[in-house]
Amino acid sequence: MIKLKLSQIAKALNGEYNRDAEFDAVCIDTRKITKGCLFVCIKGERFDAHSFVNEALEKGASAVMIHSDIDVNGAYIKVDDTSKALLALGKYYRSLFDIPVIGLTGSVGKTTTKEFAHLVVSAKYNAIKTQGNLNNEIGLPQTLFSMDESTQAAVVEMGMNHFGEISRLTDATRPTVGIITNVGVSHIENLGSREGILKAKLEICEGMPDNAVLILNGDNDLLSTVKDERLNVVFFGIENGDFRAENIIESDMNTSFDVKYYGRVQHISIPTVGIHNVYNALCAFAVGYFLDIDPQAAAAALSNYVPAGMRQKVVKVGDVVSIEDCYNASPDSMKAALTTLKSINANKKIAVLADMLELGDYSFEAHSSVGALAGEMKIDYLLAYGEHARAYVSSAKQNGLQNAFHFDSKQSLCDMLLEITQSGDAVLFKGSRGMRLEEVISCVYKRWEN
Repeated sequence: MIKLKLSQIAKALNGEYNRDAEFDAVCIDTRKITKGCLFVCIKGERFDAHSFVNEALEKGASAVMIHSDIDVNGAYIKVDDTSKALLALGKYYRSLFDIPVIGLTGSVGKTTTKEFAHLVVSAKYNAIKTQGNLNNEIGLPQTLFSMDESTQAAVVEMGMNHFGEISRLTDATRPTVGIITNVGVSHIENLGSREGILKAKLEICEGMPDNAVLILNGDNDLLSTVKDERLNVVFFGIENGDFRAENIIESDMNTSFDVKYYGRVQHISIPTVGIHNVYNALCAFAVGYFLDIDPQAAAAALSNYVPAGMRQKVVKVGDVVSIEDCYNASPDSMKAALTTLKSINANKKIAVLADMLELGDYSFEAHSSVGALAGEMKIDYLLAYGEHARAYVSSAKQNGLQNAFHFDSKQSLCDMLLEITQSGDAVLFKGSRGMRLEEVISCVYKRWEN
């Protein structure tokens, strides 16, 4: 982060400061205080960081941001709301950089597309990207603060579950290129319908300058209908799009395809499987085109992809192929994960599925549809955990998958999984983050590795 002063940011934050101070980092956690930082006192549901204001100064913070009337033993800037001011500070800091910024959102595939896009952009630019899940109104500013004099581009992920959130995030980010990976049913509980989700995702346009490029999934039924006279709307897809993937070939751990675009063709090979990853890589390639990145360099960059966190990471544990995909779950990402499991060459294919959360009244229908799909795909075993997961089992059995079982405990699930899994099998672990399926993974890996 380049150095700023309280006097420099006061107007942007509509704040008042007691004395000037310089800072070169922004912290919101006293455990991560760095010398010379600005400590922002965020008030959360369970704690109020205003209680730690003087501790932050003692640990080396040069100043603090507050919104409460408290005694501060050092420099401070007072604002109306520190959470809102943090995002406003991110917006101000972003305005200091005249660089390409790729802003992306979508129901599923955001993080993987971000990773692919960062690889492509880094083929030409010194680029930063969103780390972990810092894609909300508290996390996104921290991504912006990671830019410094050496930064030439940024890839910024935007998450949301209510109307207005993307609007506020894009206002701070000011993307020069926008991406919506797809519109599914994630957060439908809060947004009412897929049309509501589309409306919320399209808020990304509000922060984009005239004639900026908006890259959309042309195979998505809702996104394919989007028109915007102010922006340059382009599409990627397999069936439809300005950037189309053809000649797709999947092997156990690799996928290759040709990108056809504007009369040209580029061959791409990525070290992962699943049609959804073809879409993600295709979108990233399109980003490279509009940033004047050499197509061969973009293709080479995509070949270096490594899955992030627990997002569909395919690994071999002993003699078992494991697909770890426990970061989040929706009907769309479940379909993608089951498709990946089906594509792997294995003796038996076993799906370990936990609840999909935040689906509201749509939950039963969503879980039933996933169970039906597992049956239609002829998966060999379905082991389900969670209250909503009962619908997986009943629907799977109705669609021909008789080896479908529900478990009330992870231990009993582990016991059966260890009993049925043999050398040469493939196992998918998929569920919402709150279901903590990594506990099952840890349990069975200890046995499979021996």
